[in-house]
Amino acid sequence: MSAAWGPSEIPTTALLTDHYELTMVRAALRAGTANRRCVFELFARRLPGGRRYGVVGGVGRALRALRHFRFDEESLRFLMDSKVVDQAMADWLADFQFSGDIWGYPEGEIYFPGSPLVIVESTFGEAVVLETLLLSIYNHDSAIATAASRMTAMAGDRPIIEMGSRRTHELAAVAAARAAYIAGFSSTSNLEAGRRYGVPTRGTAAHAFTMLHADEREAFAAQIAELGEETTLLVDTYDVFEAVKIGVELTEGRLGAVRLDSGDLGLMATRVRELLDSLGATHTKIIVTSDLDEFTIAALAGAPVDGYGVGTALVTGSGHPSCEFVYKLVARAESDDLAAPMVAVAKKSVNKISVGGRKYALRRLSEDGTAQAEIIGLGVPPSGDSNDRPLLVQLVAAGETVGNESFEAMRQRHQRSRAELPLEALKMSRGEPVIETVFAGFGEGAVNPYQTKPSAGSPTTDAMGGATAGVNPQAGTAIS
Repeated sequence: MSAAWGPSEIPTTALLTDHYELTMVRAALRAGTANRRCVFELFARRLPGGRRYGVVGGVGRALRALRHFRFDEESLRFLMDSKVVDQAMADWLADFQFSGDIWGYPEGEIYFPGSPLVIVESTFGEAVVLETLLLSIYNHDSAIATAASRMTAMAGDRPIIEMGSRRTHELAAVAAARAAYIAGFSSTSNLEAGRRYGVPTRGTAAHAFTMLHADEREAFAAQIAELGEETTLLVDTYDVFEAVKIGVELTEGRLGAVRLDSGDLGLMATRVRELLDSLGATHTKIIVTSDLDEFTIAALAGAPVDGYGVGTALVTGSGHPSCEFVYKLVARAESDDLAAPMVAVAKKSVNKISVGGRKYALRRLSEDGTAQAEIIGLGVPPSGDSNDRPLLVQLVAAGETVGNESFEAMRQRHQRSRAELPLEALKMSRGEPVIETVFAGFGEGAVNPYQTKPSAGSPTTDAMGGATAGVNPQAGTAIS
């Protein structure tokens, strides 16, 4: 996944977490419960903004961060000096190395409310300290991947370059470029994303380069001399049509592309296409930029545009920078005995319920391969037929990463998963998830307990909280 010459690694990711993760472990160590076997789950109760599907992003970054989740001397000194931990806790952290199992949806997969995106099986101490790290990566990268998927769906075969680095935090920009590439973007302007992850990078010149020179002819000649006739010329610094004529003249009709970054892009693209064709530059492409999102890309579907550049909307999740994922304890052993049976636990908090029990998931497909439902099994895998697709894969086994894969595998998975969805998934208007999530443990035909609008006859929130097989009511109200 990363380039052969990189990346450089940060010493540790252990402090990319919240204070209370460590105070919980500190108290659990004193109580003797830190080593109790537990199951935690990362999931979303809803899709943000009336979207019809979500895209899983950040799996590879999370696995990489887990490998570097170690408490070095500097980290421990800070925690001791700040009185976040005592000596016993510091000794425990000094030896920390995750030894459990992690299952999850692979990167690029589609998800829905209630999908068990990550399942962490380990001791309470080992699993709980990963909460903030996993949530911060998954919430960001999945938001970007979801926005990117909507944009590439609207763009069709036209490529999109990611160019939002200047609109977000410098390191978030690198992660955003990675997530966008997985969801179908063709390249990025961010060089660190190229170095760290191997995302293809692209770029030519900004308006400042044109303004540096006496006129567009001088600027374009300098750019063509260095970058070749296949370069892309930014033609809207002064007069679009005169700039197009100059670019075509300098390359004798062999100019690679022109870029439009302002004005009525649909109208300007049409007029520029007509001009290019009249000048014999029939192969010169038109790239458009300027505050594009999935809606403007959809509006440009009929315009003679060959590619897009997207920045602000992409790196901000197109208005939804977080997926609202949560990480909850869903099962624990009855005691510290390694042979103790597991019991499901769940929250009953108003509007913040959880469903207890270890989950399994498959996507139900029709005979023609169209997704029909997300089936979640509680405690046991749900039954499926010949073409239903299991969704969970093992990412970590006994502390060892086993889920690494190539970018190409992630990109292809995303294309296949999105292609399975009903056509309604491609509607950009607000709506409900395009398929239902069915929890097999809630009885015949029971739909997702997290859904916004329960269907007629489905249990209420309170009933669902109490209906979970094996739920310990006291534990359900105590987990925060």
